[in-house]
Amino acid sequence: MIFGYARVSFTDQNLDRQLKELEAFGCEKIYSEKQSGKDFSRPVYREMRSKMRFGDVLVVHDLSRFGRNKQEIRNEWKSMIDEDIDIVVMNMPILDTRKYKELEGVGQLVSDLVLTLLSWMVDEERNRIKTAQREGIQIAREKGIYTGKKKKYHTGAEGQDKIVYDEVVRLLKTGETVINIRRKTKLSRNTIYRIKREINDN
Repeated sequence: MIFGYARVSFTDQNLDRQLKELEAFGCEKIYSEKQSGKDFSRPVYREMRSKMRFGDVLVVHDLSRFGRNKQEIRNEWKSMIDEDIDIVVMNMPILDTRKYKELEGVGQLVSDLVLTLLSWMVDEERNRIKTAQREGIQIAREKGIYTGKKKKYHTGAEGQDKIVYDEVVRLLKTGETVINIRRKTKLSRNTIYRIKREINDN
């Protein structure tokens, strides 16, 4: 079976372009989620991975959709190759392990070389963004114009935001897990944990 996997990091980002490209590729089953790519403990990814078997193919638009940590990427890639699961990175045709079935050792060599380069690039880009964010915040603080990100869901929220906030509070008080609350409300885990901390502090 050909599996497609689409991912963005934040809930306000759009998956449509990735999904259309995976459909056009011919993916028979497509999984998508809005989750950080820092590791592979993402719930939708893990669900998809548990269903993959010998001879299956995983298709992603680009390497950063697969993951954003070079060592994590290499470990996961090797694990899949060891299970005879092929991987296709659409925007990097050389990273299509199906091409090297008859060339013993060549596929692994190509994968190793390209992955080393690309995973390093992904990791460096992630670090660059974090550094730029920190520097931007520091400059804003020095100028006295940084107030932090405005909270959307809180006790003083209004309208739909208040309804969502109250629902999160209700679910937390009934003992619902953060993962289940995230699935029901579509809020990020950080937001839910922040609300949980605020409740516990009161």
